[in-house]
Parts: sequence; C-alpha cells; structure tokens
Amino acid sequence: MNTPSSEASGGAAAEPRPPRWLRNPHLQSMLASTGWRRRRVHRAAAALRRAARERILDCGEGVRLQCFISRPPEPRHGAVVLLHGWEGSADSLYVLSLGAQLFAAGHTVARLNLRDHGATHHLNRELFHSCRLSEVSGAIGALQRDLGAPLALVGFSLGGNFMLRVAAQARERGLELTQVIAVSPVLDPTETLAALQNGPPGYEYYFVRKWLRSLRIKQAAWPGSFDLRAIGRLRDLKRMTAELVSAHTEFPSLEHYLQGYAITGPRLASLEVPATLVTARDDPIIPAGGLARIARPPALRVWVTRYGGHCGFFERLRGPTWLEQRILAQLAAAP
Repeated sequence: MNTPSSEASGGAAAEPRPPRWLRNPHLQSMLASTGWRRRRVHRAAAALRRAARERILDCGEGVRLQCFISRPPEPRHGAVVLLHGWEGSADSLYVLSLGAQLFAAGHTVARLNLRDHGATHHLNRELFHSCRLSEVSGAIGALQRDLGAPLALVGFSLGGNFMLRVAAQARERGLELTQVIAVSPVLDPTETLAALQNGPPGYEYYFVRKWLRSLRIKQAAWPGSFDLRAIGRLRDLKRMTAELVSAHTEFPSLEHYLQGYAITGPRLASLEVPATLVTARDDPIIPAGGLARIARPPALRVWVTRYGGHCGFFERLRGPTWLEQRILAQLAAAP
C-alpha cells in the first residue's frame, strides 16, 4: 500500500499530528461539517461568495446541474472544481473552507452541486442516486468549455468517489484534467452502508434525517410525480436505499446498485490522470480495508494517515487543516 511521503510539503507534515484530545475519529469527523465553525468559515469565505456567479450547466440528455464559479481578480493558478459529499452542498463548510483558501491563492473555484443537493431539487425530475456518473462528467465537460482551461478536481466522500470515476473515464469523455484529489472517498458502498448502520447511532440518524428532508423537498418540487412516503416510513438506511433502488431505478437489486458505484475492483484501472486518494485508517464511515481491493494504476497515489476521521484531518481548531495545507501545496506545485 502506498503511504504518505515522509517529507513535509507546503508547511504540512507528512501525517497530521493532532494533540491527544483531538485524535478521536468521531470528533474529527464531526468537526468537518458541524456548525461550531460556521461563523469563522463564512467570514473567511466572504470574498469567495461575493465573487461567485451561478451557472446552470447543460450536462447532456436534458440534465442540468448548478455550479458557483468564483474568479479571483488576479488569477495565479488553474481552475479547481470542488464537489461535496452525500447530502452536502456547494455551501458545506468543508467546501467553503477549502474554496476560500484556493480563491485567496489565485485559483478560479467552481463549487458544483450534485443533482437534488443544495437548492436544486427543481432542476431535474428524476431522483438523485450515486450511479449518475454521466451527468457529473457532463458537468465537468461544460465547465471545461466555460473556463477554457484544463481543470483540477477535488471531491469529498461521495464527491471524491465521483471525481475518481470521472477521471478514470476522462480520455473517452474528452476531458482535460490536470489532477484529481479524492478526500475520504467511498470505496465499497456495501461496507460504508454497514459501517453507518453498525457504528454509533448518530451517523445513521444524521443521514436519515438529511435524506428525509431532501425527499420532502423533491416531492414538493414535483407534485404528483412521486410517492416517496414508502421510503420515508422506513427510517433505516439500508431499507430506504433498497426501496429507492426497487421503486425508482432500473437496477435489479440493491447489491447491483451498490456495486455500480464502488471503486474497488478494476474500476480505477484505466486511470491516467494524476490522482491522489487521501484517507485515514480511523475513518468511522469508510473502512480502510477496501483500499486493498482497488486497482493501483501508475497514476494513482494513496495517502493513508493514522488520524483524521472522515474528511477531518484537524491538527488544531483554528487555521487551515492538515488536509487543506496539503491540497493547496499540491495544486500550487502542478505545472
């Protein structure tokens, strides 16, 4: 297994070194997206958000996805597309925090919303599911035409999974990408679903609550098009997902659907774009055992850290995280 370089880069050590009290993986995971730092992140992201211009991207086959593009007054580096995790959005704190730092460093920043994420439930009739890869690739292609330059991609959790799959088919889709960075990406969705259900109950409750809210918004946006009450009554992620698959997709079973977006097995074998996968051994949502079953093309490098939780990687409560320092240094060093 590839491991992080032993040398420091861009001011960040090769491994995050949180103090003992900050090593708990659940604390690390919660810090990434809970509201304790909302005011601080929003203040830091004020310039990014003022500069943002909404774009509704034509992704092909009538699909439209929303993106917010912020162009710095004096661009010094290439454009970066950021993609949130499941039930996150372009305004998730971890997206805004990294985006603000990229913008300040002179990158054009494009914050993309997946279908039915953010305030976009009205844009497309069909429900979101995690195998809708072609529309995300279509969005990247539209951004490439709009921004007029090769793009770097950064995704978190499910967004990291999407970005790696997009990069793996970049040649056939005609996409020009400089690199992709996937943070805590979903590896094997079957294992992630089991981890959510068998871990501390707060994780499943968090995602069930957010998904139910999203389904209610979807039904209100498309009255008469859906009856989502059966999913809403279940309050169990596995059973809810199985109902979604059975009633609203063409997959023959839950297992077929989950394997449809796994990046284990040969899924990444065709990867030619320089790619970095960053994950922590203590991630409570993405079991690190799945790393042994992903293809290892020469273009892929894997950083596995001891601490970091899920999309956390905090060494302190204030200032850039270890992860953000590594990403900024890597993108700045790109040709």
